[in-house]
Amino acid sequence: MSRLIPIGFGNVVNSDRIIAIVSPDSAPVKRLCQRAKENGKSIDATQGRRTRAVIVMENESVILSALLPDTIRSRAEQPVARMQEELQ
Repeated sequence: MSRLIPIGFGNVVNSDRIIAIVSPDSAPVKRLCQRAKENGKSIDATQGRRTRAVIVMENESVILSALLPDTIRSRAEQPVARMQEELQ
């Protein structure tokens, strides 16, 4: 069953489609982001803030988030009811 995980600023991603959540600091991840932008496969969900996590999806899309990878991971691991309480 698919779950939507909040990645900041009211944006959510389908947890079933995530391949990896990585830090954007390494050169290979920077190249991955650049190629995704060139191919129209990049989604910027940072709302103008610094990119702190890169989410790689099954369909080769790359989602940029202003939340840390650990924050997104912990939200993915939380029960749905608890997550809804925290977001309110």
